[in-house]
Amino acid sequence: MAHAYTPGLKVSEQTTLHVRRLLPIAGTVHVRQGDIVTAQDVVAEAMIPGDIHPLNLANQIGVSSAEINNCMLVQPGEVVRIGMELARSKGIFGFFKKTYVSGIAGTLESVSKITGQIILRGDPIPVQVRAYVPGTILQVLPEQGVVIESTVSLVQGIFGIGNEQYGPIRIVCQSCDQPLTADLITEEMRGAVLIGGARMTHGAVRRAIEVGASAIVSGGIDDQDLKEILGYDLGVAITGTENVGITLIITEGFGDIGMAARTHALFCSRAGAMASVNGATQIRAGVMRPEIIIPTTAKTGNGEVFQEGAFEGLLEPGTLVRIIRDPYFGFIGTVASLPAEPRILESGSKARVLEVDVPGHPRLTIPRANVEIIAG
Repeated sequence: MAHAYTPGLKVSEQTTLHVRRLLPIAGTVHVRQGDIVTAQDVVAEAMIPGDIHPLNLANQIGVSSAEINNCMLVQPGEVVRIGMELARSKGIFGFFKKTYVSGIAGTLESVSKITGQIILRGDPIPVQVRAYVPGTILQVLPEQGVVIESTVSLVQGIFGIGNEQYGPIRIVCQSCDQPLTADLITEEMRGAVLIGGARMTHGAVRRAIEVGASAIVSGGIDDQDLKEILGYDLGVAITGTENVGITLIITEGFGDIGMAARTHALFCSRAGAMASVNGATQIRAGVMRPEIIIPTTAKTGNGEVFQEGAFEGLLEPGTLVRIIRDPYFGFIGTVASLPAEPRILESGSKARVLEVDVPGHPRLTIPRANVEIIAG
């Protein structure tokens, strides 16, 4: 039987997920293998060295560089607090002394009698890594982090912005092709992950931010609306650090496009359940998909294990796929056949193709590169 491999998005009612939670630098892991954690438990922590603050202290108190050591009231390695006196000049006959008071909290790193300059380092900055998903600690990576195993419902999106958020699933649009508009969002949706249908409007996003919703998941968004929400054109290959007050994920693509019926039905079946959401998207140098993770209490019966990252699956007759190029962008259908020989396309180029059955349309013949698998 003809088959091929192609990237795809994961949409699964139940799967076993392995999530790596790592520190940016070496630190302390607070859990042990086998421990049970909740989504917001701190599993690892590190202290990032504070910022460096150079200061020409000799000039500040009016002495020469060679005299600075004799004027110091604090020695290298000692802790400095805001308002603490760092140095005092000798003055003239004990009068006209000049004192420098620190405006920075941290540690005195060094004093130079050559330049008269001191180096202050700010207080260390704590960095905490939370579990993100509830589950069991499968592996501890000493001084680095952990691997967490969790049984979840998993939906990957095509594009997102914003960081990790948590909240209960709240169905806002009752059908997969209903646009998400501002009038559908109420004060009771504070802290929730809002599930739309088709395009989320600019007004809906603004309203969701006003009521304090955690995230919005919908089929599509207009690129001009996205620009207005961000305040600039998004031109980077990775997202997730945007600070707009909410996390946004689109499951299908840009424009007025409805969420896949299967995806919307999955969200409806998990209404009210707590979810972990991350809008981070990376399209090169290691693909990263935005995701909605909804923990389940049951264990998978098929032993399926999914590692975070891009999904690549077997493309064969019967596989459910989404078309990701015009003129059929967003259509969902089933692979009918995979012709072995390349075909000449309308553009005149030659490529390997597949035939797709899309409900309500005649059988389509399109390049294999123009589809992605909708994985279950």
